[in-house]
Amino acid sequence: QVQLVESGGGLVQPGGSLRLSCAASGTIFRINLMGWYRQAPEKQRELVATITNGGSTNYADSVKGRFTISSDNAKNTVYLQMTSLKPEDTAVYYCNANIKMEVYYSARNYWGQGTQVTVSS
Repeated sequence: QVQLVESGGGLVQPGGSLRLSCAASGTIFRINLMGWYRQAPEKQRELVATITNGGSTNYADSVKGRFTISSDNAKNTVYLQMTSLKPEDTAVYYCNANIKMEVYYSARNYWGQGTQVTVSS
């Protein structure tokens, strides 16, 4: 009943920029938190950035100062503006959302299918 759809990935040169978007749809009472994770080949999935319903943000040390996470609560959408991209940023980027579907139900995590970001010269 909840779906996350990412967009905005692609191929970019080192130092370039990309903007990722993720829209949540379906039965949603409240989104507690949305964020981005990434996973490079043969590596563990890692946190990139998160943003709470109230707008508090958290970033991995490796992306601080380069990436900016933001959200449009009215549209149930989260964005990741990526600048000064490095080859080590290459990964599949996954949208994640902690969503409460109804007022009396517990919240749970949902994942998008991922979007590929490749940084290469």
